[in-house]
Amino acid sequence: MKYDAIIVGSGQGGNPLVYRLADLGWSVALLEKKDLGGTCVNVGCTPTKTMVHRAQIAHYARNATRWGVNASNVSADLAKIVAQKDEVVLSFRGSQQKQVDKRPNLRLYRGHARFVSPHQLKVGDELLESEKIFIDVGGRPSFPAIPGLDNVACLTNESIMQLTSVPEHLLILGGGYIGLEFGQMFRRFGSRVTVLHTGKQIASREDPEIAAELQKALEAEGVQFILSARTTGAESKNGAITLSFESSAGSSNVTGSHLLVATGRSPNTDDLGLDKAGIETDKSGYIKVDGRLETNVPGVWALGDCKGGPAFTHLSYNDFQVIYGNLIEGKNLSIENRLVPSCVFTDPQLGGVGMTEKEVRAKGYKLKIGRCPMTNVARAIERGETAGLMKLVVDASNDCILGASILASEGGELVQILGALMLAHQPYTLLKGAVYIHPTLAEGFFFLMNDVKPVD
Repeated sequence: MKYDAIIVGSGQGGNPLVYRLADLGWSVALLEKKDLGGTCVNVGCTPTKTMVHRAQIAHYARNATRWGVNASNVSADLAKIVAQKDEVVLSFRGSQQKQVDKRPNLRLYRGHARFVSPHQLKVGDELLESEKIFIDVGGRPSFPAIPGLDNVACLTNESIMQLTSVPEHLLILGGGYIGLEFGQMFRRFGSRVTVLHTGKQIASREDPEIAAELQKALEAEGVQFILSARTTGAESKNGAITLSFESSAGSSNVTGSHLLVATGRSPNTDDLGLDKAGIETDKSGYIKVDGRLETNVPGVWALGDCKGGPAFTHLSYNDFQVIYGNLIEGKNLSIENRLVPSCVFTDPQLGGVGMTEKEVRAKGYKLKIGRCPMTNVARAIERGETAGLMKLVVDASNDCILGASILASEGGELVQILGALMLAHQPYTLLKGAVYIHPTLAEGFFFLMNDVKPVD
């Protein structure tokens, strides 16, 4: 069967591309072996942030006396929370199915797809062909090579959201985005939580100063961290899991009831038959693309997590925008040097955009830096949520923002304001004289901008 376009995978880049091309009258095939919506809808953003919100409610209730409210017998009904999460996921997934069903020129194939030639794929016994193929197959959790880990019942970001009872003591391998979000979540549900991380700081890619503040906030809630820890063994015995590790303090071990492995992800490209198509990958299996997201095979593109880079849903959607803009709208868009905001959905949230101070210094810029602790922000004081810090890194030659990190109760929302200023290539001083609504968290920018000064 020949189509105008074939999209392999229904993630957050592939789905809008499918619908747009079908709406143009193209005959389109969508190939999906699991659930519509990809990682984000089914096992990523949607379910995780639903549960993060419930954990925040538990935190507020358990600590209600801090705000002068009396509450008692607070506990998390994890089975009910999981059911609510599943309901949200099914709703989102159902919306995707409705989008497919209403387009008669779009055909959904259920099954695993494999290339048999550069422009042919097989799904089951059916051979599909197109001059335009888009690969959006996402990724999956990967496991480190730790002796004994294969014999331990490990949880992933997917399976941990299926638990219906709160773990007594959750061990987490990895202090990145996933490990931190689930660590705080289950601590707020009532678990004891210990995070082992190989790096010297949690959230290794973030500004060290901001990451340290986040660690303090999480430790204040009882999350325990073991940093610079090289895990050397894993063992399961009598219903308990023990991890052995080496750190600056020497050899030691820690025992818990459950283990979440959050040490990285791998692309779902190893069983696609890419060799039959001649599509090149890097040593980790990520598909190589150019600035327009086209592979080395003309007429084949890759988008989303399977091409490497930051694994963000909003980045996958922008991949769709780049491909559609170039292919259909005649634009000349590129993924090179695009500005990508991010957020760790802990509480406080860690929102970031652009470069960190360390990255900027490595490039040799002359800098100005501004800081504003959230203890200076009226809205944060009124809410009783003053943990966190705003930090701005500025090019001293033109006053344009090079990067920003905001650790605050709504850090992800706040940092996007600064991201918009960066997109407009306007100096930070534009916000220095702005009128801010009082009292809002964004009002903290008044103090942040006034703190900007040259640094060595």
